[in-house]
Amino acid sequence: MLTKFKDNFLYQLIFTIIVSFILYICIKSNYLILVMNIIGLNAIIVIGINLLVGYAGQISLGHAAFYGIGAYSSTILTTTYSFNPWLALILAAIITAVSAFIIGKPSLKLKGHYLVMATLGFNMIVSIILVQWEEFTGGPSGIPGIPYLKIGDFVFNSDKKFFILILIFLILSLITAHNLVNSRVGRGIRSLHSSEIAAASLGIDVSEYKIKIFVLSAVLASISGSLYAHYFTFISPKSFDIIFSIKIIIMSIFGGISTIWGALIGSAVLTILGEVLTIIEDFSTITLGLILIFTLMFIPEGVVGYIKKRIK
Repeated sequence: MLTKFKDNFLYQLIFTIIVSFILYICIKSNYLILVMNIIGLNAIIVIGINLLVGYAGQISLGHAAFYGIGAYSSTILTTTYSFNPWLALILAAIITAVSAFIIGKPSLKLKGHYLVMATLGFNMIVSIILVQWEEFTGGPSGIPGIPYLKIGDFVFNSDKKFFILILIFLILSLITAHNLVNSRVGRGIRSLHSSEIAAASLGIDVSEYKIKIFVLSAVLASISGSLYAHYFTFISPKSFDIIFSIKIIIMSIFGGISTIWGALIGSAVLTILGEVLTIIEDFSTITLGLILIFTLMFIPEGVVGYIKKRIK
């Protein structure tokens, strides 16, 4: 039974939805619902990271920048230019996709730590722009008064209402990732991780596949960023700095960087841990570092990979 569950995406998805709704019904604390919402937002980004790093083998430390581009694009379009929030979310994803293409085209020609440094540099540039371009981004003070998302007269203006919206986007992200990984294109993407030379010898357009998965992962980060902006109705540069890029990479590695469900497990455990560590904030970075070291040393396949290996 466990083996069948382990290998059946539909069973896993249904189980996730059922558990989510049980928690939604049973939990009365708005704070706990907020934490669950943050888990969902993080998981959407980490799904993209897993596709890019775990399946395609392209390491990035710049996805907090795409998260920020999505959030700020959607925010500026709605607060400054009075765009419909849903249209702003779509346009923000397009803006992020174009940005990812422009950055990814030259950067993805690099390998190993050179690619890491290139994406890290991009994240730092975006962070500086968000802080310094005050008349457009609000600078360190950020931008308040972001409108809520709504469908007709139904406004997503509470933690519980937004929980449903985030869950829908998370489910769509999981389905998209699963279908991609198990498609012909997905098999080509996975071959890049093993050997780009071998993949090219089989007729796979390595450059095209790398840029496509890079753009897709950036778009997922952008969607999460837009949802974040319209959920909290306030954003500031602090939420999109290099530290956040490192955190989502650790979430990916801890949960299982080569698995889709690892994104959800890693996001859940480390987001909850992050909330606990706010009590001892001075030790939060040290704790994350220790978790990363422990994972790499003892369960390099991540929690989900470790469990799958032991289910017969």
